[in-house]
Order: sequence, then structure tokens, then C-alpha cells
Amino acid sequence: MIQATGSRLRNLLKYNVLQKLPEMKTTFDKATRDGLINRINALNENSTAQWGKMNVYQMVKHCTLWEEMALGKTKYKRAFIGRLFGKMALRTVIKDEKPLTRNTPTVPEFIVRENGNVESQKSKWIALLEEHEDFPDFDFVHPFFGKMTKEQIGYMAYKHADHHLRQFNA
Repeated sequence: MIQATGSRLRNLLKYNVLQKLPEMKTTFDKATRDGLINRINALNENSTAQWGKMNVYQMVKHCTLWEEMALGKTKYKRAFIGRLFGKMALRTVIKDEKPLTRNTPTVPEFIVRENGNVESQKSKWIALLEEHEDFPDFDFVHPFFGKMTKEQIGYMAYKHADHHLRQFNA
């Protein structure tokens, strides 16, 4: 049993040493990844958004771009506002299992305006998700949230994919 009083207790609680952390879904878990892949496979060119401006191709391409970034294949410049508020926002987003809110702003480079082949783009997204099995260990810096740990990337990758799959009722 850990015994602590005063400021030591506050520090332990602050860093969740004494609190049980919720079991968060992560793309590093095979069953979770497989669930996302099944939901991606349920999408088709006739899938329509429940909210937002993207069509299904644009959403799948957007998620592909996000995964390429998370895997270190592409890098984006940090947003100034992210330098100010990114860490605080990240803690809020990944503190629990709540889905991301609708119409959340995105990195400008992730806005997709063109249209294309949904099935081809789905295959690319799935292949990128499968790369989470052997995720590389590298210093990842999100354009808004900033430096993220591997654990945070796994949580955020799940929440991001889940958000957009919910958007299209998948």
C-alpha cells in the first residue's frame, strides 16, 4: 500500500499513480484495429455524412493523411495556437473514452477537396492502420497537440478514426 500525505499525495494523484486509469481503446490493440477495419470496410461510395462538409472519399483520404502523419511518413509545421494550447487540449481529448466532438477544426493540410476512388482509398487507410502492429518508435510532433508519446498516438489514432466512422454511421 502506498502511503502519502499532503503535497506528495497531490503529486501522486496529479500523475494518476493512485488513480486507476480507464482502459482506453488504442490502435496498438489488434482487436481494436480489426474493429476499425471492419467499420472501414462497411463504407461505400453511397455512405453519407451525419454532420460536416466531407463526402465519404474526402473523409477516407483525410484519415489516410492523418495516419501517414502518425506513422512519421509526413510531417507538418506546428500551428502557433497549438504551441499555446495544444498540450492542454490533448489532455482533455484523451482523458476518457468520450468520442471527439463534431465539427472539430483540422490541420489545413488535412482538408481534402478532390474526389476519387473510395475503395482504393479505403485500402490505403486499412494498410496504414495495420502498420500500427509494428509501430516505429520516433519523436512524433502533432501540428496542434505537439510532442506525443506512443501511447497518446494510439489513443488519438483510435479516437480520430472512430470519430470519422461515426460521422458516416459506420
